[in-house]
Amino acid sequence: MNAQTDVLNRYLFDNLHARGELVQLQDSYQAIIAKHNYPAGVQSLLGELLAATCLLTATIKFEGEITVQLQGDGPVSYMSVNGNDQQVMRGIARLSQETTEAGLQNLIGKGNMVITIRPTKGEPYQGIVALEKDTLAGCLAHYFEVSEQIPTKIWLFNDTEQQLVAGALIQLLPDSEDKEQQLNDFEHLCQLTDTIKAEEIFTLDAQTLLYRLYNQEEVRIFDPQNVTYQCSCSTEKCLQAISQIEPSEIKSILAEQGSVSMTCDYCLTTYAFGEQELAVFTNELKH
Repeated sequence: MNAQTDVLNRYLFDNLHARGELVQLQDSYQAIIAKHNYPAGVQSLLGELLAATCLLTATIKFEGEITVQLQGDGPVSYMSVNGNDQQVMRGIARLSQETTEAGLQNLIGKGNMVITIRPTKGEPYQGIVALEKDTLAGCLAHYFEVSEQIPTKIWLFNDTEQQLVAGALIQLLPDSEDKEQQLNDFEHLCQLTDTIKAEEIFTLDAQTLLYRLYNQEEVRIFDPQNVTYQCSCSTEKCLQAISQIEPSEIKSILAEQGSVSMTCDYCLTTYAFGEQELAVFTNELKH
């Protein structure tokens, strides 16, 4: 049986003080890396960041956008996944030098993870945590410990040959006065989830995998949410950016190149605008 890919499943344990999530990605991940000639290690880490961002988006209750960035002094100076509460995702990595390295510490080096949430209503929120753990999953658990103060554990998987990524999350539910029981439930479920094998998460559908993991528990699975790739670049956004350029500079670029062009960092789509399209920005170009 094959896993249903590009879906996120949320579930509750009816008799335990914990909740869980499972995300299995293929097409959305492959679309993000398709046009970029990233080294294998960079592809893997970007895939893990994508899966992690999906899990985070489903964990933090909000409507709006979320951006998870990794910044450091390693060969990959910047990596980011941007998405929203509808699980529409895009991602990018910027390399400061060529590398054949793999793993968080080898690629990012000394740095930080920055999580920015921009709700549709309300003020933006930003959380920053140092990348002190060996893995991205470990750094995310540390983030929850420091900023949310809710015991949370994340598992991330990638298959570089098949270009598949997946992730699982267990989080304590602070829904009773019995703190010790909550923690016992959380640790019990973490031990069970620790037994997930990469082969299982990439080949089994969510219901089968969850039954295999938690067959002694009562698991209530919610409707799955599709994860899709979509870049948010557009002609309008490019024109908005060009409108910030001095009219004389626009005229100079047009005279030299015949058009003003911009390329989206995420999807590598190039937008080119001629004199007629840019005339609106400056009176000089209307004559």
